[in-house]
Amino acid sequence: MKQIPNIFTLLNLFFGCLAIVSIMQTGLTLSVDSNGENLVVIPEKIYMASVFIGLAALVDFLDGFVARLLKISSELGKQLDSLADAVSFGVAPGLIAYQFLRLSFAQQPDGLDISMAWLLPAFILPCAGAYRLARFNLDSSQSKGFKGVPIPAVGLLFASFPLVYWYSNNDTIIRILLNKWFWYGAILLVSYLMVSRLPMLALKFDGVTIKKMLPFLIMALIALAGAISFGWLAVPLTFIAYVILSLSFKQQES
Repeated sequence: MKQIPNIFTLLNLFFGCLAIVSIMQTGLTLSVDSNGENLVVIPEKIYMASVFIGLAALVDFLDGFVARLLKISSELGKQLDSLADAVSFGVAPGLIAYQFLRLSFAQQPDGLDISMAWLLPAFILPCAGAYRLARFNLDSSQSKGFKGVPIPAVGLLFASFPLVYWYSNNDTIIRILLNKWFWYGAILLVSYLMVSRLPMLALKFDGVTIKKMLPFLIMALIALAGAISFGWLAVPLTFIAYVILSLSFKQQES
């Protein structure tokens, strides 16, 4: 019975591994557009990584839920959870950023021959995530809130980008996702948010009150309205709302 939460945690890691396989098997392909010009694209299989990261996030939530339900808690489970999170929400999203950086450079003449040094910043993301997880495991003060953005939120954010890319008909959004400077900026900003000590909301309450639930209700409304109006772009919008609402509401509490 006590191993049930750990099984969910290992499923998190399993889905993270599948996400990595999906990302690395795609590569880049060369196609020809309607004007006869070469166009470098990432095959659609990469969005399967988004599905697997989403499933990893689901079982990551369930392992904690099951542990609380069964009143099972162990140091092994805590460490195992962090190891799984580092893969599913750190390494896999970092590889998504890596592939999109390749795609960005590939639009340029001789871009497929770009030095790997230009792609290595993608791995700042999993490094920042691992640091955040290690610090979290040693910090007993984060029982009711987080210091720094939690790594699963970052994982879901980067997992949404392949879906936004494939399902968006907005040329501006496509151009942004094909811009290397967007990726460098996103990697650095999100990595900073993870390793920072900025107060962030966590779905942990001593008691359910309107005041405590208000930021989450606002996020839910933003997510719903965003999904209806903008499709998968709702995920980045909800992430931005989470950061802003966390800073606003946590500042009021302090």
